[in-house]
Amino acid sequence: MGFETKGSRLISVVVPILNEEAGIDALRAKLEGLKAVFQDLGELEFVFVDDGSTDRTRERLESSFAQGFRCQIVSHAKNQGVGAAFRTGFERATGSIVCTIDADCTYEPEKLRDLVNLLESEQADIAVASPYHPEGKIEDIVKWRIFVSKVCSAIYRMIAPVKLYTYTSIFRAYRRQVTQTVKFEANGFVSAAEIIIRASQQGYKVAEQPMTLRGRKLGVSKMRVLKTIKTHLSMMGRMVKGQAVGQITGATADTNQEFAKPSRALAAAAGSVKQASTAASSFSGKE
Repeated sequence: MGFETKGSRLISVVVPILNEEAGIDALRAKLEGLKAVFQDLGELEFVFVDDGSTDRTRERLESSFAQGFRCQIVSHAKNQGVGAAFRTGFERATGSIVCTIDADCTYEPEKLRDLVNLLESEQADIAVASPYHPEGKIEDIVKWRIFVSKVCSAIYRMIAPVKLYTYTSIFRAYRRQVTQTVKFEANGFVSAAEIIIRASQQGYKVAEQPMTLRGRKLGVSKMRVLKTIKTHLSMMGRMVKGQAVGQITGATADTNQEFAKPSRALAAAAGSVKQASTAASSFSGKE
């Protein structure tokens, strides 16, 4: 499960982006820093997925990243959601490691190095940034949004086949096999939790890295909060219902179609995926 030698290593960074025209210069500066952090580890490939922007985001991406970056810029004709952007990005990414980051850099992009290192040190398949870990931090985020996200993660922790502190962060590193074999249906931010749950059901190991999540400095969040809460609750309901039905009937369900797997199957999946690992090191992390 080790990484290939530096000379042949390519790491893809998928960046979903929507109406971020004003923040492209700041993003470019951050990604320049990320390239410097990874220069001894391998080459970075950036896959920007413009998810139906109505401003000059696409134009600014093309002009800002035309020189000095190995990148692809893919556009959706209309806004579909961050989950749909992930599917497009995963299809286009060619690296042996595929990372996902927020375009607003609420996590410091340089911290991707910690996640990639964690894949190796823990022999994990997915490494997740965790601001809700006891050693993680949250700064300059509206309190009610923190509350909602923490409640979601707490409920998932009770019913999911892998136990994490944070299920909602999209700042992650995946081995390529995960992005190619784990199918997920959600188009919005709930896709972050769905990917983790489906991956753990397929036996992939998830490791968790404490980090700091900071409020964005430019622009506004693209999350539709009420819709996101509703979709989280819907997925949780299907999971719980599936477990209850399974306990009564012993029936099984196709996890690629529905989260209606019985509790015995979930327990078996949990047994094949170790408790989420944590790399404790000095950092100023994120969510």
